[in-house]
This record gives sequence, structure tokens and C-alpha cells, in this order.
Amino acid sequence: MAYVRKDAATLTRAEKRRFVKALLELKRRGEYDEFVRLHIAHFASDGEHGLRTAHMAPSFLPWHRQFLLELERALRRVDSSVTLPYWDWTRDRTTTSAPWTADLLGGNGRRSDRQVMTGPFAYREGDWTIKVGVTDEKFLTRDLGSPRAPAGLPTKRELEWALKEPTYDVAPWDSTVTRGFRGRLEGWGSGRGKASWRNHNRVHRWVGGAMLGAASVNDPVFWLHHAFIDLQWYRWQRRHRGARYLPATPPGPDDEQHGRIVARHQKLPPWDVSPDELEDVGRIYRYG
Repeated sequence: MAYVRKDAATLTRAEKRRFVKALLELKRRGEYDEFVRLHIAHFASDGEHGLRTAHMAPSFLPWHRQFLLELERALRRVDSSVTLPYWDWTRDRTTTSAPWTADLLGGNGRRSDRQVMTGPFAYREGDWTIKVGVTDEKFLTRDLGSPRAPAGLPTKRELEWALKEPTYDVAPWDSTVTRGFRGRLEGWGSGRGKASWRNHNRVHRWVGGAMLGAASVNDPVFWLHHAFIDLQWYRWQRRHRGARYLPATPPGPDDEQHGRIVARHQKLPPWDVSPDELEDVGRIYRYG
């Protein structure tokens, strides 16, 4: 029977407590840091050689869907009642609303060094030391709202701009595409400010701190953000019945994307699963 992923704003006190406790237990065991390492290892951009699976590619959505499933399974091995909540950033848009409460993810970083000082993931609580990252900081950092370069969270209208696209993705299957659901949801663009950071990307920018780089998994909000992104794929599929993951077949040897992206039936490293196997997860979970 499918379990339910709930809106973080609707979680009961007990649900928040169990979710936090399970996360902290994975961190204590060293399992959580393996998820950070995995994300860093697959953080490849257009300009790099070799296969791109997690970002700037059609497999952005199925790769992160599997990533979320792996974390959720680990959490449920700790506590079978736990599921991943999602953060609806089109509605909860302030620095004090869900999920930035002391009983869930804690709040913003302090002005001097962006160190998070409240909630269960504050360094001073002793349970959340950054051990895998791209800097030497041992504490979690946030810069909610990025006041030095404000862009604001994406709106419902901007999310709709992605959801109305009838095609999943288009050539050249990278960060330069201007059409297609995946590209618009992932949120690469040209120019500066809002034009260069859309939807998914702009949320990372708005949170700031640890969420800005390859080690963004160090902030637990990563999972709540990506659960909401996953929900958008779920919604898009139901709006555009029959629309499938693209490309259906790998680019040919004369294509610049040959060997660089994952087609529908190819495996998604590092797992033995393909995008088509992840298009329907209704028997595993649903969204509340």
C-alpha cells in the first residue's frame, strides 16, 4: 500500500519529531554523509566531459526521484512511520513559516557567518556537524532570502510556466534549452537575477548557504525542496496524459550529447534503474 508524503506545513508535532529524529540517527550512523558524497559525485555541468545524470540533463527528475527514494528508505528503516515531507514554496514564502520552525528545520543563519543557530540542525546542538562539503565549515549555513542579491522565491505563475509545457524535454538536452518541462522546472536561464535562476534553481539561491553548491544535501531542506519538485513532475504527468520522458532513444554518434545523457530505457548511475521505471511510482507513494 502506498504511503503518503505530506506538506511540511501540515505535519503534526509527533510527525515532525519522528522525521527529525530519523534524520539525526542517519547522521549519527554516518549514512547521511554518504548521500552528500553521492550528490557531489554526480554534480556535473554542461561543460564537463562524460555522462550527466543529476543536473542540466533530462534525467534531472528521475535521478532525484530515485535519490529521494533512497533517503526515504533509509529513514523508514529507522522509523517505518516516517515519510519525506515537501515544502510548498509557492505558499510558505517567509523566513519564519514552514519549514523554518524550531521544531523542524530551524531558522536562518546569523548575519556574521550565516551559521544556523536554532533548531535541531544547529551546530551548537552537537548532532549536525558538516563532514563532507566543498568548504571547511563544520556548521550548517543559510542566507534565507539572499538579501545581498535578492531574487525572491518562485511564484505559482512561474511554476505554471513550466507545468503548461506539453513536452518533457528537447534537444540539445542541456541547460540551454528554452522549451520543455524539465528545463523550465530545473530553472536554467540567461542574464542576471530572476532571469538566470528559475523555479528549482532559484529556491536553492533563495535558501543560500549550504544550498548553493554540490554539497547542498548538507541542508535537510534539500529533501523537502526536491520532494516538492518531484510533486510537480507527478502533477505534470497527470495534466499531460501520455507524455513520456525524453529522449526515448540515445543521441547518435554524431550528436554532441552522444554518451552524455540518459535515454528512457538506459540505467541511471549509480543505480540499476531507468527513467521509464521511475515514471510511475504510484504503488510506492502518493502526495497528500
